[in-house]
Amino acid sequence: MGFGILGALEEVFRFITSGSIGGLPPIVIMIIPFVIGLIVGYLVHKMLKIAIIAAIILVVVAYFGFFSLSLGALKGIADTYGPIAVQYGVLLMGMLPLGLGLIVGFVIGFVLS
Repeated sequence: MGFGILGALEEVFRFITSGSIGGLPPIVIMIIPFVIGLIVGYLVHKMLKIAIIAAIILVVVAYFGFFSLSLGALKGIADTYGPIAVQYGVLLMGMLPLGLGLIVGFVIGFVLS
């Protein structure tokens, strides 16, 4: 049984290190989503800090009456843009092998920033 697993691993490593997909080595195709995930995770982490500060300022301004928050308006925005966000999420998961590299890169970039 151990020989079968080693043989399968040899086949996977042979595929990764040789051949080409669209003229590019397979390892490059696998690394690109990971690097993109790293960059996006880093940027989301930085933007999240800014978004939290902006949300606190918005709540304080709304509390003092300079700006009004309407739950109906927020619901309208969620109804408009929610399905689009879900569609992009499904598209990402549709490319699961590439999506996994993107997700791993995103988590690492988010944590290490």
